[in-house]
Amino acid sequence: MYDVIVIGARCAGSPAAMLFARQGYRVLLLEKATFPQDTLSSHYIHQPGVALLDRWGLLGELRSAGCRPIDRQSYEALGVRLEGFSLPVGGHRTTYAPRRFVLDPILARGAVAAGVDFRQSCTVTDLLHTGDRVTGVRYTTPGGTPATEHARLVVGADGMRSLVARRTGAPKVVERPRMTCTYYSYWEQVPAHFELYERPGRWIALAPTNDGLTLIMTYFPQSEFADVRTHVEDSYLEAVRTTAPELYERMSAGKRVEQMYGTGAQENYFRKAHGPGWVLLGDAVHHKDSITARGITDAFLQAQALTGHIGQDLHDDTALATALRRYEKDLDSTFYSFYQGALNVAELKPERHTEMVQKLVGHQDLIDRYFSTVSGAYSFDDFYNNELLTVLDQG
Repeated sequence: MYDVIVIGARCAGSPAAMLFARQGYRVLLLEKATFPQDTLSSHYIHQPGVALLDRWGLLGELRSAGCRPIDRQSYEALGVRLEGFSLPVGGHRTTYAPRRFVLDPILARGAVAAGVDFRQSCTVTDLLHTGDRVTGVRYTTPGGTPATEHARLVVGADGMRSLVARRTGAPKVVERPRMTCTYYSYWEQVPAHFELYERPGRWIALAPTNDGLTLIMTYFPQSEFADVRTHVEDSYLEAVRTTAPELYERMSAGKRVEQMYGTGAQENYFRKAHGPGWVLLGDAVHHKDSITARGITDAFLQAQALTGHIGQDLHDDTALATALRRYEKDLDSTFYSFYQGALNVAELKPERHTEMVQKLVGHQDLIDRYFSTVSGAYSFDDFYNNELLTVLDQG
């Protein structure tokens, strides 16, 4: 019998398994894919995520994997341009946007090094119960053989379509409609930093990634998804041309080297986080539009929070229940402002904040703090302080 079974070995599951194992627990990590394997992603890791990678001892391996460091950010919309960067977290200001077939195996290797039993190509098919308590999982091995394992706690880090959430009936306690769809690809010979471009109805994001390539993403209103998905390449290029003409020229001098990837399934929700014998983590418990690229960082933060709250109390019923309630409360207090911020951006209506952004020009400290509200280095409440209000009033 295991102490913990974690389902899903990507950005939430592998760190959680690693941290539980480092606390002395016997942990099984199940993953349906075989690494390395790519997955849809905005790739970007904000400063708090980089700081956690360093804390976990994994940042050096990411750097060695050839992911180009990022130390500059720009935002351009409706005649205004800001340049700067988020403030540091834990001494880290440089960020990275690694490919997922690079990042996810690094995280899984960290789990294995901590003593986790990692099994790939294993598909979880159901949960085991004793009364109303989840006590384990049913799954198929790589050869297709049915198997079962038992544990004190089952962690569902198995994405938006989480089997754990479905089998436990975990309801969505907060939900908003889909707001955008996104398509992206990778380009060579297109120099870039972390760049954002916006006009009404369009959002463009790009960042350097592995192998000298640049990730270039386009966002459209969800209402246009049916049309965009039938004219993906034309819609993608036209969005860049009309939103960021200078970038379009850079792309024209470069070359797209992979197919187009995309999705219209940009869900926005919080689910009930836990119940007897189970807890949800990462996209399984909370998902928001990827337009602010917070998925990886938030998964890291949740893994740290969950394992930190449980600590050595996994086998104490009362203490475990208290820890899971605290974890759920953390989800509300830590991530709701990021959730609302992402939905505000996903409206694709830059005119709503252009006046405020224009007044930041010439105030570099405020620009960096503005970028820091998205990274998580600075809270929204702290950003809207007397200094900002004075600058806004001067206009």
